[in-house]
Amino acid sequence: MSAPAAPAPATPGSLQALQARYGPRYRWRLLLSVMLGAMAALVSSTVVNVAIPDLSHHFGLGQDAAQWVTSGFMAASVVAMLTTPWMLARFGFRRTYVLCMAALIAGGVLGGVADHYALVLAARLAEGVAAGIVQPIPAIVILRAFGPDEQGRASGLFGMGVVLAPALGPSLGGLLVDAWGWRAIFFLVVPFGLVSWALARRYVPVTAPGGVPARPGLAPDVAGLALAAAATLALLLGLSALHAGPPGHAAALLALAGVLLAAFVTWQQRRARRGRPEPLMHLGVFGQRAFAAGSVVSLIYGAALFGSTYLFPVYLQLGLGLSASWVGALLLPAGLVLALTIAVVGRLADRQPAHRLVTVGLALLTLSFVAFALVPAGAPLGLLVALAVLGRVGLGFVLPSLNLGAMRGLPAAQLPHGSSAINLLRMLGGAAGVSVCGVLLEWRLAAHGVTAMGPGGPGATADAAALAAAAPARLAAFADTFWLLAAVCALALLSARALRPPHRPEGRR
Repeated sequence: MSAPAAPAPATPGSLQALQARYGPRYRWRLLLSVMLGAMAALVSSTVVNVAIPDLSHHFGLGQDAAQWVTSGFMAASVVAMLTTPWMLARFGFRRTYVLCMAALIAGGVLGGVADHYALVLAARLAEGVAAGIVQPIPAIVILRAFGPDEQGRASGLFGMGVVLAPALGPSLGGLLVDAWGWRAIFFLVVPFGLVSWALARRYVPVTAPGGVPARPGLAPDVAGLALAAAATLALLLGLSALHAGPPGHAAALLALAGVLLAAFVTWQQRRARRGRPEPLMHLGVFGQRAFAAGSVVSLIYGAALFGSTYLFPVYLQLGLGLSASWVGALLLPAGLVLALTIAVVGRLADRQPAHRLVTVGLALLTLSFVAFALVPAGAPLGLLVALAVLGRVGLGFVLPSLNLGAMRGLPAAQLPHGSSAINLLRMLGGAAGVSVCGVLLEWRLAAHGVTAMGPGGPGATADAAALAAAAPARLAAFADTFWLLAAVCALALLSARALRPPHRPEGRR
């Protein structure tokens, strides 16, 4: 009688081989590796906000031009996020991560040494591409490497880590801006990128999703990517043109964005019917009720999240006249509370339904925006800190719950496309939110008779007395913008109820 055949050895560098090499704790090392990559991406996305007034002054920019440092990053992230499933299938997890960290580091160095605003924007686009590709990957890792009873805990730990970076980033960035100017904040991403690059080379599997080998000959969907990029650019230009250009020009751009989006959807459906490999987005994921509802929440929530992340530092500096270092110090407690809230809510997500946690979070976030809109001039700084903390507690309830609630029902083969789609919609909402906040703020400032957006910028007021006289009008313009964010966030509450799992009859499995 012949002996049973020995199991085939695991492919070197695969998930199974790394688990055998590093033991049962390997899944946490893998989570740490992808978490640090996401931290590097988020540092690059948020820390630049505290330098916008300094950057505007250096290059003589108006608010509508300066906000492209943020919205351009997010536009690049939105488009690049569509390529994540193809990148993972083409290069595997490890090479994808290493390439993204290299692009992130290169963008930080280029932005730090740039002498022209066009180079600053090019650096931000490179960082945005890297951040967009990286961001969907941790959700795939959590849903595949951890059991259902650990996914909430892993999401909480991941969320706590990724918010600590942007929480500490503005504080450190404010000090760097005051000490060495806006260039210093670009170099802040370099050490994060280097550490993540080293960990990815050791712990991230070389295989593609599903444990299969990467397919070097897999061709990208160039036509779909071009349609998505054109639609995103037309949308952002249309939103900016709502204030900066003639109404007909804005309407034409927004209509073009709608046509391009419809063409993208039609193209993806055609590729799916023809069985073409790796379309940019498998639209079938939206047929799952919870995922469709989570996608709507993610889109609206992204507009409120990124719009407020852009607006808060500008409000504190230009509305209240605080220095960049003061802004960082005031935002630090809110960031730390956010990290702790995510850690706690992550454990609750293993026991509480996702729709309940998301609804609580959105309600708290809406309340914080309303409170900021009603804050009177001369309010104590402690009150501002408390309101920022309230909003970040709301974020802490949403962040670890939304992805789990939306994606738990997807088949394993659709996880990369589901994660890419839901992160893309959040970033698309964020890009639109930043653009709309910038445009609305500029419009409301003009409506209240204020022409300057930053110290030394075009139309800057000549003396301190005139600046003080303009303060009430500035605060009124910011209040109008906060009301918009409150309305957008309240709208997401209507969709959060659909995250409720469908009722199962008694005894049905």
